[in-house]
Amino acid sequence: MYSATYMLRPAQPSDAADIEALHEMAFGPGRFARTAFRLREGVAPDRDLSLVAQFGDRVGGSVTMTRIRIGHEPALVLGPLAVHPDFARKGAGRALVRASLNAARIAGHRLVLLVGDEPYYGPLGFRRVDYAKVMLPGPVDPRRVLLAELQPGAFDAAEGMARNWHW
Repeated sequence: MYSATYMLRPAQPSDAADIEALHEMAFGPGRFARTAFRLREGVAPDRDLSLVAQFGDRVGGSVTMTRIRIGHEPALVLGPLAVHPDFARKGAGRALVRASLNAARIAGHRLVLLVGDEPYYGPLGFRRVDYAKVMLPGPVDPRRVLLAELQPGAFDAAEGMARNWHW
């Protein structure tokens, strides 16, 4: 996908340092203690669904999708999403999310979880979920637990503890 200022493309192994720098800048060292990080720990991101926004010769944004389970239901966790301040307010963050969700839908995935702000992610297809229905393995503000249903009925099938794909 192209815009006047950036191009979206699959993240490559050669982008790892740039993506890590974005995460460090956006979330700091405390990111490793966050519950959402724990869901991704030790699981490689899905290369077909994780994207970067290329601004000229710079990686200015990235989104990662990683396989998880909610109860027994396969799902994905979206995040982190990060855009460098030099490239903020150009639409790259929302474009990354939309493109990643579309790729996940085409690939047959049914459900995407994230911990984020509903005012930002709601228009992108996410809605708040009752924390009694979907729980996370650590402290989290239950108002920030959001799901996007990629296939009809997926929301109803997801129930239980969200956990790392390997658990």
